[in-house]
Amino acid sequence: MFVLTAIIQAVSGLALIFLVLLHSGKGGGLSDMFGGGVGAQTAGSTVVEQNLDRITIVTAMIFVFTTVGLSLQF
Repeated sequence: MFVLTAIIQAVSGLALIFLVLLHSGKGGGLSDMFGGGVGAQTAGSTVVEQNLDRITIVTAMIFVFTTVGLSLQF
């Protein structure tokens, strides 16, 4: 059980880093490489950015739960 939880935490941690880098901030971010920056500047918050927010939140929750789970196992 410990190994499975550790693997899930590692994968969710890497996914969280990737998803946060995809967000467009004030300076643009990596989402400008994929064309996400133009729509965000003209139309405010697009459907793609809303879905990216939701996926990031779910991934962060998985990361938090696995962190708590790993700390309780010791």
